[in-house]
Amino acid sequence: MQAVFVVRKGRTLLLAVGGVLVTLALVTFPEEGLQAAKDGLKVFWEIVLPSLFPFFVLSELLLGLGVVHCLGVILEPIMRPFFNVPGVGAFALSMGLAAGYPMDAVITAKFRRSGLCTRTEGERLLAFTNTADPLFMFGAVAVGMFGNVRLGALIATAHYLSAFSVGFLFRFYGERKLGQDRSISEASPREGVFKRALYALYKARQEDGRPVGQLLGDAVKESMATIFMIGGFIMLFAVLVRILTAIGVMALITPVVSGLLRLFGLDPGLAGSLLQGLLEIDLGCMAVARTTAPLSHKMILVSSIIAWSGLSVHGQVASVVHGTDIRLLPYLVARVLHALLAGLYTLLLLKPMAIVTGALPLAITYTPLGGLRRVVLTGRQLAVIVGSLLLLAGFNYLRQKFVLVKERGGCLCSRPSETAKGENR
Repeated sequence: MQAVFVVRKGRTLLLAVGGVLVTLALVTFPEEGLQAAKDGLKVFWEIVLPSLFPFFVLSELLLGLGVVHCLGVILEPIMRPFFNVPGVGAFALSMGLAAGYPMDAVITAKFRRSGLCTRTEGERLLAFTNTADPLFMFGAVAVGMFGNVRLGALIATAHYLSAFSVGFLFRFYGERKLGQDRSISEASPREGVFKRALYALYKARQEDGRPVGQLLGDAVKESMATIFMIGGFIMLFAVLVRILTAIGVMALITPVVSGLLRLFGLDPGLAGSLLQGLLEIDLGCMAVARTTAPLSHKMILVSSIIAWSGLSVHGQVASVVHGTDIRLLPYLVARVLHALLAGLYTLLLLKPMAIVTGALPLAITYTPLGGLRRVVLTGRQLAVIVGSLLLLAGFNYLRQKFVLVKERGGCLCSRPSETAKGENR
């Protein structure tokens, strides 16, 4: 008990000293801090706000209307065997894939508060649904930073393969607490899946009970609070990275990181870029693109940085899940595992993807997408992802029906012979 008290006391003192030093550095270098804050605000205003806000509102509305509960019943046979999470997890996965960070965390936190998942299931969801969106990997990174659209296919393939690998590995997380890590959705009436889905939709809407006008107002209000919190984190970490660079902290740590990169066979000149990527994903990817390291080394490091997602995103996730019992340690372990697997998959895919993407056209200019265009493209991605999951669920449903009919047919064929035997006796 005394040791725990000492650790807590030391942590509090360390945080206090760090806060004072950063404040003094910001006073000493006001111009760097101001410029960094402007850069962060520009990213938030031009990219994050128009990209995420409509989908925050949409997720609130779909939850209140019971649509998510309906989808959960339909998609349960897919999500449970592969990832050991309830069917509603497919909605968090779809939103995360289409809209990127931290959309999945926002939805997972809502699931936990609504009782749609257990704590363990929520932690499993956060482990693999925390992904970057395709617009970022293809547009901002591959084209905007590296000037080559072909690289987007390599980055995205490695990113999503590693994310699903983490999800499959985390399906065994918490298995020893069997009976406590399963949501109530398992105990559903033995009826057709579509009847159960409609029943879930109607029940969820009745339990919510808010008129549509109030539901829409609450959705906008809560979404605005969340989106501005995310914007604050983006500006804060943009300033933090700039200040740490100005006072020389990055330069002090760089030799240590260079040694670690040598152990993995990577160019030590990427050390500074990796440090920036540990803090903020956009700054890290841009710094990697500007180095003179071999392209293969750049791709491995960029994939790892995108999978890690940066302390800025981790802070956003921590704020979003605050108030629930979801713990951050499994999430951080998953991010480290995701980063390592993404780098490994990139290494393995370098030669095969070079052949596959060889016929794709190059693009050396990048035009930032406007707010409306970005929303439309993200909406299309979401529709494709959800549609694909529903098609997979429909295929699985038809397969089960076929097996059931086949088994019943076998039973029916055996009955006449049994009856005949009885009559002969």
